[in-house]
Amino acid sequence: MFFWDQHKTITSCYELIAKKVRENYQLTLTLCGGDAFHLVPRIIRAVHGSNDRVKRQLGIGLQVSSITMTVFYIILMYVWKYTFPELTAPVAVEAIIWISAIIRIVVCILPQNNWCTDEGNTNGYHMTRMIAAIIISFGCYLPVTLFSKTKPKVGLLMIPKTCAYMWIVAMGLQLLF
Repeated sequence: MFFWDQHKTITSCYELIAKKVRENYQLTLTLCGGDAFHLVPRIIRAVHGSNDRVKRQLGIGLQVSSITMTVFYIILMYVWKYTFPELTAPVAVEAIIWISAIIRIVVCILPQNNWCTDEGNTNGYHMTRMIAAIIISFGCYLPVTLFSKTKPKVGLLMIPKTCAYMWIVAMGLQLLF
């Protein structure tokens, strides 16, 4: 229940923000553009099979996706500041966010991640179901961000999106046991 409550709080805050800046689409484009870098090679691999070129494209795509996710949260911070100017966070908090983001991007760029090799990323855990959960999550969320203002019922897609998040958490917890 803790994870559910945390997710609903984050989702509710983001939905409030998204409604006010929907015209700008930079958040959606950042996520979708970054994810396309790894989803397209996954589709190519599923249709045509794997080879060294596809493995390299997928590895680079995962790296780009990881970096764009970090950029997404930086943009989200500024959307929050723009939407709620009366709520200010201490300068130290913003500095910590920026420093953390820069460190994360540098770590993502390090060659030790082995993004383009078979032994990189999942370390043999064969997390192929994670891919399905991520696709379900983004597939359900994209229509909500684009159409919920004009077609409110599309907001119901947040239910399977949240279920996909919970599935991702469950798969992650399985790695601990």
